[in-house]
Amino acid sequence: MIGLGTFGSTVATELARFGNPVMGVDLDDKIVGRYADVLSEAVIADGRDELALREAGVGNYDVALVAIGEDLEANILCSMNVKMLGVKAIWVKALSKTHHRILSKIGVDRIVLPEQEVGQHIAQMLHNPLVRDYVSLGNGFHVVDLTVPEPLEGRAVGDVKLLSGYDLRALGAMREGEFLSCEGGELRLKAGDKLLVLGRRADLRRFGDDLLDEA
Repeated sequence: MIGLGTFGSTVATELARFGNPVMGVDLDDKIVGRYADVLSEAVIADGRDELALREAGVGNYDVALVAIGEDLEANILCSMNVKMLGVKAIWVKALSKTHHRILSKIGVDRIVLPEQEVGQHIAQMLHNPLVRDYVSLGNGFHVVDLTVPEPLEGRAVGDVKLLSGYDLRALGAMREGEFLSCEGGELRLKAGDKLLVLGRRADLRRFGDDLLDEA
């Protein structure tokens, strides 16, 4: 993790909490000292300096996330340095759409726009309070976690009227911490269940809006 600001340090500490070996790199000695006992390694180094990153052992890691937040030049130079060190997968925090295009040109594997992604997430949930969470799968498909409203109590997932006209597929439901399969369509819903539904954004939105109207 190169850059231990709010975003970088949050990702780094969570990865460490999951049991992953994580090196944190930052120019600020106070920030590095703060995470010395939390991460596997914490190093004071300049991401713009390829030699410094090489000596720190960044090239020994399978994945690098460049989370330098405000300095566009430093972010791009660091991304290029990490690539030259041979790190297999490179994730980079982008500052803008223009920055996103530049990173794409230099061959970054995954570009993250945290503010935009969080904003879209929040907008989706504000738009429909029944939507607890959603994940984009690419190619226009999403999985949405919807809270089942009372009017659907007792309805079977396989009821043709439930998902007809939406081109959606129910993947399963969470009930009191237990995952229940929707295979066969026989599962009967209970109000408060968390229903996982797969489909395209437009169909999911119409389905969510209709559920909200019934709630």
